Amino acid sequence: MRQLSKTLIALLVVLAGCVRVPDNVVPVDGFQADRYLGTWYEIARLDHSFERGLDNVTATYSWRDDGGLRVLNRGYDADRDEWKEIEGKAYFVGEPGVGRLKVSFFGPFYGGYNIIALDKEEYGYALVSGPTRSYLWILARTPMLDAATRERLVAEAQTMGFATEALIYVKHDLYVPD
Repeated sequence: MRQLSKTLIALLVVLAGCVRVPDNVVPVDGFQADRYLGTWYEIARLDHSFERGLDNVTATYSWRDDGGLRVLNRGYDADRDEWKEIEGKAYFVGEPGVGRLKVSFFGPFYGGYNIIALDKEEYGYALVSGPTRSYLWILARTPMLDAATRERLVAEAQTMGFATEALIYVKHDLYVPD
């Protein structure tokens, strides 16, 4: 029984670590979830198996009845000629005025979703990290982000220690179905 308790505690520590913020990376404050709702286009990302080979990637956020956010991610797999989508849920970690959430697409397992740069005037772009520097996304409200803004966000991520030279720039050339 004692070994089981130690194992459960170790598992909880590992899972809690999945919703953390990378060292020396700070989520934005003054975050307004209502303004973040709607569709965001993925402009660039660091590679991960769950998005590998996908273009025309979007993330759409809406309120859930339990006060969390519904997250619908979609992308087009050209090799298979098919759209893929997955629905998840997100909840604030701490104060809702801070851009720090935990997101789950797989049952009880959550990962960190940290908004680390944001266009606070128009909510037109966002820079998002996961729990480690292996996860990074540049998002925008339109399929294209002007070069100056994109370069500024890449430079900001680079100063935070992200491997920006490995960013994948996402193609948006198809209509995303509802």
